[in-house]
Amino acid sequence: MRRFLGTLGPGTLWLVAFLVLPTLVMLGYSFLTRTDLAQVGRPWTLEGWQRVFGYDALFQEWVGDNLRVLWRSLWVAGLSTLLCVLMGYPLAFYIARQDARRKNLLLLLLIIPFWTNFLIRVYAWILILRPFDLVPSLSATFLGMVYAFLPFFVLPVYSSVEKVDWRLLEAAQDLGASPVRAFLAGVFPQTLPGLVAGIILTFIPALGTFVVSDILGGAKTALVGNLIQNQFGQAGDWPYGSALSFLLMGAVLIGLWLYARTAGQKGLEELV
Repeated sequence: MRRFLGTLGPGTLWLVAFLVLPTLVMLGYSFLTRTDLAQVGRPWTLEGWQRVFGYDALFQEWVGDNLRVLWRSLWVAGLSTLLCVLMGYPLAFYIARQDARRKNLLLLLLIIPFWTNFLIRVYAWILILRPFDLVPSLSATFLGMVYAFLPFFVLPVYSSVEKVDWRLLEAAQDLGASPVRAFLAGVFPQTLPGLVAGIILTFIPALGTFVVSDILGGAKTALVGNLIQNQFGQAGDWPYGSALSFLLMGAVLIGLWLYARTAGQKGLEELV
């Protein structure tokens, strides 16, 4: 028991010091106002949370700008994730069906961009897209999103495809099922944990990113990540930024809950 506590203790202290406490501090900030940060004993308020949903307590009116940013973030992240699914799902099968040597080469090509700093890779796209007059634009943002997050989708799907029992596909075909029906009945359910994990690992970072949209999209494609960055930086409105951050954190928790409901506890353990 003492050895177990000794092993568990350092990790627990690390999580408490660098995850739990900062999260609680940020939660406390979300119930203040920008002018209250340097003062003690001021009453808590819901102004920051009201602004998240579009109500400006200072002018006592509903403002739609923030809601438009949130909506734009959702559909940009959703469409980017859909593009990753359409490209990455067949790619995962293609890689998994290769011989060992070619498979290792393809996996290396998939992850080799991570050897370079992410910011440098995004700036490189400016040089690539500038001759086509695509920077800044929403199209460049989508391209940067897919480029950045496609490996996060392919790898968990590839892991599931590697474990597929292809005898189920053969059995379905022997029973007269069409190729599409045999795939949907025999193969697709086995890849569902990896598919859901890939969608979550793609959608959540795409929802909170600010680097890609800031560099490749400009101010016209500002997402919620850019809004949060601005609150903690130039605007200096930490309470509002904290409330927005907790909104994204809630999206993460909902995504993990959906994954656990869809793929089951076994798939959740594989993701962790």
